[in-house]
Amino acid sequence: MNQITVSYPETLAFSLKMQNTEFEREIKTASLVKFYEMGKISSGFAAKILGISRIDFLDHLAAYNVSAFPVEEELEKDFENA
Repeated sequence: MNQITVSYPETLAFSLKMQNTEFEREIKTASLVKFYEMGKISSGFAAKILGISRIDFLDHLAAYNVSAFPVEEELEKDFENA
């Protein structure tokens, strides 16, 4: 698996009250959630990268205000625009 290095100020994790390993995991999760939200990857693929079950990944989405059912959101937008 490829590895990406992200540079950030040392104070960032501290200001978020996170240990460095916790912060690194958060960055990884947040980026995968965003790719999922954009429709670039599946929930199963994101879960596999994170080493968790698909259900656990879908549960994580609520913490990021991302719906596990993107089609539902599109229907709501269509209804609002009607």
